[in-house]
Amino acid sequence: MHKITITIALFSVFLFRSALFAQEFVSAAWVSDQGDGTYKNPILHADYSDPDICRVGDDFYMTASSFNAIPGLPILHSKDLVNWKLIGYALDRQPPFEHFSKPQHGNGVWAPAIRHHNGEFYIYYGDPDFGIYMIKSEDPAGPWEEPVLVEEGKGLIDACPLWDDDGKAYLVHAYAGSRAGIKSVVVVKPMNAEGTKVTGAGKLVFDGHDAHPTVEGTKFYKRNGYYYIFAPAGGVSTGWQLAMRAKHPYGPYEERIVMDQGKTDINGPHQGGWVELDNGENWFVHFQDKEAYGRIVHLQPMEWKNDWPVIGEDRDGDGKGQPVLRHKKPDVGRLYPIETPQDSDEFDGNDISLQWQWHANPRATWAFANPADGKLRLFTDKLPDDSKNLWDAPNLFLQKFPAEEFKVTTALEFHPNPKLDNEKAGLIVMGMSYAYISLESKDGEIHISQVICEDAEHGKPERIAETVELKGNKVQFRVEVTKGGKCTFGYSTNGRKFKSLGKTFTAVPGKWIGTKVGLFAIRDTKINDSGFADIDWFRIEQ
Repeated sequence: MHKITITIALFSVFLFRSALFAQEFVSAAWVSDQGDGTYKNPILHADYSDPDICRVGDDFYMTASSFNAIPGLPILHSKDLVNWKLIGYALDRQPPFEHFSKPQHGNGVWAPAIRHHNGEFYIYYGDPDFGIYMIKSEDPAGPWEEPVLVEEGKGLIDACPLWDDDGKAYLVHAYAGSRAGIKSVVVVKPMNAEGTKVTGAGKLVFDGHDAHPTVEGTKFYKRNGYYYIFAPAGGVSTGWQLAMRAKHPYGPYEERIVMDQGKTDINGPHQGGWVELDNGENWFVHFQDKEAYGRIVHLQPMEWKNDWPVIGEDRDGDGKGQPVLRHKKPDVGRLYPIETPQDSDEFDGNDISLQWQWHANPRATWAFANPADGKLRLFTDKLPDDSKNLWDAPNLFLQKFPAEEFKVTTALEFHPNPKLDNEKAGLIVMGMSYAYISLESKDGEIHISQVICEDAEHGKPERIAETVELKGNKVQFRVEVTKGGKCTFGYSTNGRKFKSLGKTFTAVPGKWIGTKVGLFAIRDTKINDSGFADIDWFRIEQ
């Protein structure tokens, strides 16, 4: 009887673990883990800009810039630094709340740092218009406390804390020249032990004007009696990775370039975070600016030589590495299932999946999970009165491009309000220029249109590339993205044969972000009700 009980218990554990692993999502568009003990870069072919990581026991956590997108400050989790899952966000709404109730392209959360201290997770981020914020939680999956303004000011960016062995705390940050009127300098400031306020003036610890312009993205560490500031310089798409070290937090610091492009095709490999494993392995995550695809995330081996970090592979032994394209995975003591952040969505859960973000602090009426029907319902919302195009629309339901080449197909059913004309719902590729395919109601009929808006950022108007009438209200939309961000739109009324519509569109990035793809539902008239679109599924394939 005792053996039977043990057998049943073990079988129950097996079923639980099988169910747990069955939940792992694997993208059909991009997977870094090669399944043979190696990985290929990028580990995330998606716009997780300015990444930073920390390690807590056997777990790794990453966050990234989110600018004006909400929810903001994504939290990703990994067991092996290669396979990552999006587990939540630190910001449900972005302060000041009224300011971010409309799109603030390129503003908001810049270059956060994530740390674990005294049993709590801390994230510091600079908002270039308001100052440096801190937000914390005991659980990285949330909930997170409300943000605290650690220092108010214009142009204070890329902040990172350091709690020293003697209990003192410090904050390092850089400056945005567009707001502060200065850039290319790094300062360190004293901070209270709680990490909620700076307690003194900044000390200039590095001036990069001569040799390292646009030094920013600072990360603060201590190792072997040295204080280290890791920082990128040279610009987003062409820069290099610096390391500075000193025996005192206020310097004097000496610097060294520890990684650059070298002879690889990985342009501007820089700005990220360092972790060390129990076995002594060291790893560094950073981004590469890939234009329309955003700042995609790479993982580099790192080693210490004479108390200097060397990132990537140092082929000539000069202490400066270059990025690896494929490498043995980190030795974390065991193998973990292949996993990627979710991109496809069947909309059959009780909550909206985590990969989706809005362009501003959302209203509760924009979207609803509808688990009874296994669909997402998007209600049309009126465009702002002063909007010139969808660049000004806050209710764009978007996610990151997941790979260099991929295909998106979505199924929707449109229910326009009979009291309204010109309601629209569709599939959009969004950047500083954008294109979409949509259903539009007019005079009791529904039309399919492909629309392109070049230079939307500067208020240029949309133009209709092609329109056809739809019999009924159900359709599948598709966009195929090929190398260089070339986007071709099409539709199907039977789910089998797709017809191309309109013109090929070349995706361009947004303001400091990569191109996004997603859904929208809008109108240009206000009454006390709206139409809606039911989205059955949204699938991404290679």
